[in-house]
Amino acid sequence: MDKFMDSPWFLRMTALALALFLFFSVRADLEKTSRANAGDTADTIMDVPVEVYYDNENYVVTGVPETVNMSIKGPSNLVQSTKLMKDFALKVDLRSMPMGRHTVQIQHENISDKLNVKLDPATIEVNIEEKVTKSFRVDAEMNDKMLAEDYTLVKMEVDPSVIEVTGAKSVVDEISFVKVSVTGEEEISKSFEQKGRVRVLDRDLNKLNVAIEPEEVTVKVEVEAYHKEVPVVVKPTGKPKDGVTVNSLVADEKTVTLYGPRKTIDAVEQVTATVDVSGISGNGKQSVDIAKPKGVTKMSADKVNVNVDVKVSSEAADDDPDGEAAGDEAQVPETDGDNSDLAAGTDTDNTPEPPAAQKKTKKFTGIPIGLRGLDPQFSGKITRPADGTATLTVTGEAQAVDALTAADVSVTADAGSIASAGEHTIGVSVQVPEGIQYEVNLKDVTVMIEMA
Repeated sequence: MDKFMDSPWFLRMTALALALFLFFSVRADLEKTSRANAGDTADTIMDVPVEVYYDNENYVVTGVPETVNMSIKGPSNLVQSTKLMKDFALKVDLRSMPMGRHTVQIQHENISDKLNVKLDPATIEVNIEEKVTKSFRVDAEMNDKMLAEDYTLVKMEVDPSVIEVTGAKSVVDEISFVKVSVTGEEEISKSFEQKGRVRVLDRDLNKLNVAIEPEEVTVKVEVEAYHKEVPVVVKPTGKPKDGVTVNSLVADEKTVTLYGPRKTIDAVEQVTATVDVSGISGNGKQSVDIAKPKGVTKMSADKVNVNVDVKVSSEAADDDPDGEAAGDEAQVPETDGDNSDLAAGTDTDNTPEPPAAQKKTKKFTGIPIGLRGLDPQFSGKITRPADGTATLTVTGEAQAVDALTAADVSVTADAGSIASAGEHTIGVSVQVPEGIQYEVNLKDVTVMIEMA
């Protein structure tokens, strides 16, 4: 046996056997590795939701994307089951972090360790801010081109008119506009209401990411045929009787509203009520027709009561054949109007009454029109009339009128009802001393309102 093992052939055979063993061992390992590599696969899961954990009662977090894309690589069976089951989660835990900006990684849970996971993006910049809630008034807006021809927008009301906005303090501080838009078909010719979603915008009209309560409001839109309020001007015709002096003719109604085509109405500055003074013999009231301008379809009133103030000389009273006039008063001819204020002239005392106080009329031009009651968040400028002034005609006792100066009278426009930026038409009011009557050349003005 020893002799055989010492033989060269034994050594040769042993070396061959070892060589064959090593060859097949290495080959088996290579095939195993190749098979393992052949079993790996990769896939991408799109738009995976990201959960954020933080104190949402007191803070607001910005910078966390709603979804990310996730790539996974590994054994084919694990890749497929992970994609189908989707029983994993992506999260960002900020509960232990203070307010401010932070760089954090998105974490994943319930994914096999045998899978290689890559997120896009994997790292994000977040900002933790104080959470605040503020109240804002909602302004409605509508394009005037939606209105039918010769119709005008009267007003828009929002219900509820105030909403609550919640968000990061820095975002809430940027809010400049809270609006709801009226949409629909054109040629609107009647009032309506509709629901609309509220939009919260910054100064550059960019939409802000905030929570709104309620998100939807109701807008009530009131429209009517185009109209304008114009002053009533009383004009005398005829010649007064001898001894009768007409001091003033003042209408009870200072303005009347005209309806009709826009071009026609805009061209009318005033309407006229004509009083025939040839038959007047005393103080009283007359109901007078208002001349309707050509092209106007309707007026708010066809007649106006005019207060007649006259001075009658004693000679004219003595010449009265019926003996009905007394002192310096006589009768206004009967009309269809209310004549309850006429002087009856039934006093049998022949002692003449003292002459009536002399009346006088005075005109003030270029009176600046003041704007009052405007919300401090707005600024306003009168655009009609272009010069922002009014003309005021006052009537009263001569001594009082002579003492009047421009500082004693004022014309103002009340902007207290304006709740949105844009162009608005508002009425004017006049302040004069007691006992003074007045006529103003306009009853409303147009103002352009902007955010302050």
